[in-house]
Amino acid sequence: MDASIPGILTLADWRRTIAELYASIRAAPDPKVAWQGWCNTRRALFTAHPQSPVPEADRGGYDGPFVFDYDPAMRVSAELHPLEGDAVEIGTSDGGTARFLRFGEAVFELGGAERSLEAFWLDAYGGGIYLSFRDSTSGSTTYGAGRYLLDTVKGADLGVDGDRLILDFNFAYQPSCSYDAQWSCPLPPPANWLDVAVNAGERLH
Repeated sequence: MDASIPGILTLADWRRTIAELYASIRAAPDPKVAWQGWCNTRRALFTAHPQSPVPEADRGGYDGPFVFDYDPAMRVSAELHPLEGDAVEIGTSDGGTARFLRFGEAVFELGGAERSLEAFWLDAYGGGIYLSFRDSTSGSTTYGAGRYLLDTVKGADLGVDGDRLILDFNFAYQPSCSYDAQWSCPLPPPANWLDVAVNAGERLH
């Protein structure tokens, strides 16, 4: 992380922009229109913002992020089943770990079957919900280490429907470490490896 004053201010601007983007997504009456705004805003950020995860030397010719076509079947709401709140160390892309609290299991239907993903709370100041996954596309059409759906400490928050958690896989995105190894990213734990192809959200090309 760039701890200089310009670095801190541009990071704050990045997070502010992402938070505002997801607030507009949650407020939008049409999820597909919201998704198109998500694609456009991220494309602008990745090609021009100082905090883009794309290495600076590559930004001028970068024409991503690349995404699958929008699929309404990939938007689901999940029932949250409480878990014990165990403290766990989740592996990161640089070989370290990050500490989270496992607080719930999100249960939903996708691809004609019931599936589940564990939901975590960042065990640090301010906290935040973290939910990531791998699927059958990981390592072929999508980033091999998996993708993120929710990271509310950084603004990626799709909201709730009553007491159910909204999981819209059209908004699945690759972690920063998929663009540049200098970033350290928590990776999906084995419990969140889905045995289905999630052809939605961000892809490699």
